[in-house]
Amino acid sequence: MKNKIMPEYTPTLRNNFVKVPSIIREKASGINIIGKIIYSVLFTTDVAIIKNSNADAIIAVYPFTPHPAITQAIMSIADVPVLCGVGGGITNGLRSANIALHAEFQGALAVVLNAPSNLETIRALKQTIDIPVIMTIVSEHMNIEEKIEAGVDILNISGGINTPKIVKVIRKKYPSFPIIATGGKDEESILKTINAGANAISYTPPSTSELFKERMENYRLKFKNS
Repeated sequence: MKNKIMPEYTPTLRNNFVKVPSIIREKASGINIIGKIIYSVLFTTDVAIIKNSNADAIIAVYPFTPHPAITQAIMSIADVPVLCGVGGGITNGLRSANIALHAEFQGALAVVLNAPSNLETIRALKQTIDIPVIMTIVSEHMNIEEKIEAGVDILNISGGINTPKIVKVIRKKYPSFPIIATGGKDEESILKTINAGANAISYTPPSTSELFKERMENYRLKFKNS
């Protein structure tokens, strides 16, 4: 009989790390991307947090023009697969395709396009790279069908408080299409998103300053009482 108790070991110096909510792995189906099963995706470009997290993957998108140097920095520090942002708004077309190819060569598991991405950019990526193209969806009113027909492989739903609603609408139309979705910060909202049909959950961790605040308070208390 298979032993279902998973042994766990955490060294003393690595005991303090960003833990994604366990309900994600317990309830989400996961997405198998080139042999890697992804349940939780950490939304951050902070290399310190990336190095100290138990998420299954990193989604590295940011509000600036994508640059290979940023991709390289993240890829060099990550212990898990990285889904790299390659633009789609101001940066698009051939430039996005070239950035995507560079990301693939550096080891990215997939690339992520922003919501404004046009069909030409999607097709340019599909003709250039051999890793999945993930499309960010911010509203159920976007023309998702044409994005999929152009070659999008995975949807990344980011609709704020409306995310579960958007996921539910899309899941009804596409019963088996892979969906990553933002789940919020508490287990209730995460479970709601999973039950709506998300296969994997994108989790935004606390900032480095928020994580360091408690430790600094402990340091101050220690010296005050010494």
